[in-house]
Amino acid sequence: MKELVSIVMGSDSDLETMQECANVLRDFGVRFDMQVLSAHRTPMLVSDFATRAQKKGRRVIIAGAGGAAHLAGAVAANTILPVIGVPLAATQLSGFDALLATVQMPAGVPVATVAVGIPGARNAGLLAVQILALSDSKLTAKLKKYKDAMAQNCQDKNKKLQAKIRK
Repeated sequence: MKELVSIVMGSDSDLETMQECANVLRDFGVRFDMQVLSAHRTPMLVSDFATRAQKKGRRVIIAGAGGAAHLAGAVAANTILPVIGVPLAATQLSGFDALLATVQMPAGVPVATVAVGIPGARNAGLLAVQILALSDSKLTAKLKKYKDAMAQNCQDKNKKLQAKIRK
């Protein structure tokens, strides 16, 4: 079975955060690959990767980067696949710089942008699963089960809270 999702990051220091994305994909049984590619240090490799991704069977690309965070945009400029950008908190600006760089794409070069850091990495994995589930009924069923479990967890916490405040 081929990898359907590629996770790329600008530096190996981004792995701790981007691992959360990988965990989500793994939990849903979605095959993926991960690699370090830099929009600034290896621009030709980024272009080559993005250009070939669809032919390799990829359906979604997730790109995490901090600072100037041009990786998602550089990938999106070279593919028609959906690209999800994860802004990372890699500078003194706590990810605000990366958020702006990732979300402010010019018309015609879309990048779906999620939250900064670990919540964003988890949501990027979930968004990739949702995209893939459009044509995969098994993934659709897993997503429904996941959402139902989240709702039940919230209801359980509310019941515990109500019991505490009534004491």
